[in-house]
Amino acid sequence: MTATATSPRTGARRISAIPSAVRSHSNRGELDPKTLTESLAVDFAALMRATFPKLSRSSTMTMRTVANESVTQRMATAGQLLFDHFGAAGYLRLARHRSDVVRSWAAFLLAASPDFSMGERLQLTRPLANDHHSEVREWAWLALRPHVLANVELAIDLLEAWTVSTSPFLRRFSVEATRPRGVWSEYSEVLMKSPELGLPILEPLRSDPHQYVQDSVSNWLNDASWSQPAFVRELCARWREESSAPATERICRRALRSID
Repeated sequence: MTATATSPRTGARRISAIPSAVRSHSNRGELDPKTLTESLAVDFAALMRATFPKLSRSSTMTMRTVANESVTQRMATAGQLLFDHFGAAGYLRLARHRSDVVRSWAAFLLAASPDFSMGERLQLTRPLANDHHSEVREWAWLALRPHVLANVELAIDLLEAWTVSTSPFLRRFSVEATRPRGVWSEYSEVLMKSPELGLPILEPLRSDPHQYVQDSVSNWLNDASWSQPAFVRELCARWREESSAPATERICRRALRSID
């Protein structure tokens, strides 16, 4: 019988309410956490030891020392430790793993490697950006974010092609990775000052049919509205004039929520 079949899933909102069987299976990489709470409860050191038993004891001890740090910091530490052990060649091994947490570590292993161009990073990131698990998709752009901030215009130029993907996950990724303020990530001073640089990403998606993408576009513009409200008002006025699509109206309404 599989781990999923034997483990009660409750959608717990508190770590203390997560059944011990769920935590045990998650810590062995046998079960994808169902909720963010379950993901936050994963013992990274235990999971690392269970999935990569040849990893040095010092690596798992290092994970123990950051157990109380933010989840973003723990993800970055895991990625660095795994890069130190496997090198860049370990990326595919992690990216194809059963556990969504391990697949998320793959994004941070890739981020830790200094030897890839932006184009190579994006190509390698695509499977994670298109992962069936939402948290893997989130960690994929968060891990890439420092590289995007280091070369915003190049990242936008390369991600423009993603806006015409048939996958809404990839379309959304192009937006989330380039948000001026972002979530759980460093802000982009460049895009907060000059949000018009993001138009190659935003324009193709102004009438996107998928709500997942619409929310991302509106959040991108809402980010920009905190520093450049006139830009967002003028852009939404033009979009409303040029498009009668309900999606465009929804995007603009949400984009302007902080300034109207």
